Amino acid sequence: MGKLGKKARKFAKKNLQSVLKRKRKLKSMFKKKGDEQDEAENLQEEQISKSNGRDLESENIEDAALDAVFSDESDVVEDDSESDGYLSEDSGCAYLDGNGSESNQDDMNVDNIGASELSVQNREILLELAGKRKKLKRLEKKDPEFSKFLESYENGLEKLRDEENFSDEDNTSDDGTQNPSKGSAILSKDKLLTSSALNTLCQLVREQRSISALTSLLNGYRAACHCGTEPSGLLDVDSCCGLQDSKTFSKILIFMLQEADNIFRGMLGISCSSCKKETILELKNTLKWKTMKPLIKSYLRSTLFLLNQVTDSEILAFSLVQLRASIIFFAAFRPLLHRLIKIAVHLWVTGEGCLASHSFLVIKHVASVFRSDCFNSCLIKTYKAFIGHCKFVDPVSSKHIQFLRNSFIELCSQDVPNSSSKAMVCVEQLAKILQMGLRAKKKEAVKRICSWQYTNCIDLWVSFISANIQDYDLKPLLYTIIQIINGVAVLFPGPRYLPLRLKCIQWLNNLSSSSGVFIPVASFALDILEYKTGKDNGKPGKDFNFSSSVKLPKHWLKSRNFQEKCVSSVIELLAMHFAQWSYHITFPELATIPLIRLRKFNETTTIESFRRVVKRFIDQVEQNIEFVQRKRDEVAFSPKDHQSVESFLQFEKSSANTRFTQYYKSIMEKAASRNLVMNQKISSMLQKKSKRKKQLLPNNTLHGGANNEVLEERKVDLSIDDGRDGKRVKKRKT
Repeated sequence: MGKLGKKARKFAKKNLQSVLKRKRKLKSMFKKKGDEQDEAENLQEEQISKSNGRDLESENIEDAALDAVFSDESDVVEDDSESDGYLSEDSGCAYLDGNGSESNQDDMNVDNIGASELSVQNREILLELAGKRKKLKRLEKKDPEFSKFLESYENGLEKLRDEENFSDEDNTSDDGTQNPSKGSAILSKDKLLTSSALNTLCQLVREQRSISALTSLLNGYRAACHCGTEPSGLLDVDSCCGLQDSKTFSKILIFMLQEADNIFRGMLGISCSSCKKETILELKNTLKWKTMKPLIKSYLRSTLFLLNQVTDSEILAFSLVQLRASIIFFAAFRPLLHRLIKIAVHLWVTGEGCLASHSFLVIKHVASVFRSDCFNSCLIKTYKAFIGHCKFVDPVSSKHIQFLRNSFIELCSQDVPNSSSKAMVCVEQLAKILQMGLRAKKKEAVKRICSWQYTNCIDLWVSFISANIQDYDLKPLLYTIIQIINGVAVLFPGPRYLPLRLKCIQWLNNLSSSSGVFIPVASFALDILEYKTGKDNGKPGKDFNFSSSVKLPKHWLKSRNFQEKCVSSVIELLAMHFAQWSYHITFPELATIPLIRLRKFNETTTIESFRRVVKRFIDQVEQNIEFVQRKRDEVAFSPKDHQSVESFLQFEKSSANTRFTQYYKSIMEKAASRNLVMNQKISSMLQKKSKRKKQLLPNNTLHGGANNEVLEERKVDLSIDDGRDGKRVKKRKT
């Protein structure tokens, strides 16, 4: 057979099956070789990165957030019922909750298991209903008489419902109390509650414990709490359905907030002093509880809605005080309990004065009543709120941040072992961020460490350790936080970071004083004296508040005030450090090297005021060295006798009459007075700036003020029974 022609060979290469099979085989072989080479290269890169001790994923500083240590896992079951919140007045609903159905955890679990099946069935039903609607619309268009028939049928059904709802059958339950759906003076959404009717209902509830009257009051209370939630955001009585006027609105709010807890306890037979959640859990299967459960839930839901809408701090504080007495009832309503914690934490962080204090008392009371069930939730939410709120600090907000820190430590002190485990997780996150900064020294990493959020977090756990280390074993936490503080001080050695370095030394002094562990801080303090940024006779700069900054502006480094601050801060910090060990047997050796460096600074400086301050400090330290040396020469025990070493000069320490102790007290008093004067100057400057801004505002703001006055006239007075009238209630815009 002869050879194929050119066109035949070309056709064979393209279309014959044997040729195509060979091509596919070769292609797969080349692909396998390429994949093997890629995998080998990836493995080699991973080995190189591990050998260098670098984890590329861990170098992403943005992933290391301070609050990322606690996940957002929550066992909150949202109370997302479509009910409007009004209590049912149907006699068959006596044992239903505020949503119109019995809220049982077992039923919820069953619903979760069959959720997928129900969703499929729901879709089929919806499709079927949509088809029927289309058919009805077609019939309405074709036959107008049919649409009239439907309307008449619906009107007849509504009349029948109204007759059933407002029937006046006089029936009572087995325990002698009236059913919530039966009796007179029952409020519905479309029924107006007058002042006289309100007085009658209050009297029935107080004297006869009438459940029907209480149901009407709770429906009116619900209407009052939801009053003004329209887009206007104003608390307008005209928009409050079911309430006659402002007096009715005010009275029903005051009555329910003040009397609801006593009424519920009286009907359930609970003593006013009982604060245990087990009391409610024991009543869950009784007939009384099944009758009262929807009423209690309605009250709690309405009050939480009020707390979430009102902006007046006094109204919020009053509501929190009254609600705190009813916290045990939240044991039966877990979703509402978690909603209460969320609202209380928000008000604690954003509120001021009494509002923040009462919010924290609610959080603390919840943590103590529900213990391990809610303590972790309260602790995590308050920590995240504190971290999120302390990103920026100024002279005004520093006091509030200090309050937040102290209250958080008080919460942690309720369960120190549990809190210490959470603290260790947070401190390890701080160490991770610091490790990234020391290794990479990138701008983002350094900026994350030199921030108010990072420093306030360190300050928080330093305060926690200092408050509890005497009673609990917190040494692992202590040593970790000491290493973090030392790392921060080493990472920022420059003069612009003087405020941050001073904070580090203060933290170490506080930890040493509370724990009794010696922490060397003299070298960190004496390094400040070596800052040379300007001439000795520089001009005095503007007043600067060190408490509201972690980094100094460049122009302030050349001022005389900066040099004075350096010297005075070193003397104060060293005096605090030496005062802790001034009665210890090793004080002469402890003070030797710092004295050498102080004498060197005293010889080199040309400013007389600095020389005078440093010389006096050196003299006081030398006198204390002589005193300790003289007492040490009189003892007969050896350094190995640790018990005798610890008891050395304990009598003199308790009396605190030595010269160095008196000198240290005078130094601290001068520093406190100096800081007070500085804060007064800065506050006066801020007030002047605010006045200037107000004067520079355009004249158009007068019209806005006039509009606000008109809006104020439409708001309702809520007079609390503490002698103060005319409290304005404002509502947040929804």
